[in-house]
Amino acid sequence: MIDLEIPGYGRLSLEHLLVDYNGTLALDGRLLPEVRTRLGALAELLEIRVVTADTFGTVAKELEGTCVETVILTSSDHTAEKRQILEELGADRTAAVGNGNNDRAMLERAALGIVVLGEEGCATATLQAAQLVVPSIAAALDLLLKPGRLTATLRR
Repeated sequence: MIDLEIPGYGRLSLEHLLVDYNGTLALDGRLLPEVRTRLGALAELLEIRVVTADTFGTVAKELEGTCVETVILTSSDHTAEKRQILEELGADRTAAVGNGNNDRAMLERAALGIVVLGEEGCATATLQAAQLVVPSIAAALDLLLKPGRLTATLRR
């Protein structure tokens, strides 16, 4: 669990991390090199779920040996499906990370929404829905591993 009181912002009590795969953790279906060790460290603090349509058919192989649960999206409305997964986890106890248009609703509703610019960029609507914008997935995961950074950025 990550529990911190941020002056002028409020309390964050996070138990879950819900993170998009393609464009966020991976590029062209391949896990980015800086992700694996950070996911391992975060798994000691949070329950991690990775959501993906598995466009490239690589997620099982790429995440093999990690301490994350993978959820393959099956509906025709991935935006609603991701938000439903967030609600089932408890939006008020979940940090969400993504970059795509279909990540907007989960970032907007999560206790903490982080948008990753990354190589694919990010959807403008998703950018506006997030509380934080970071240049890379490494930066996003490091915010959670070093919560003092969250306090520094979010305090008022």
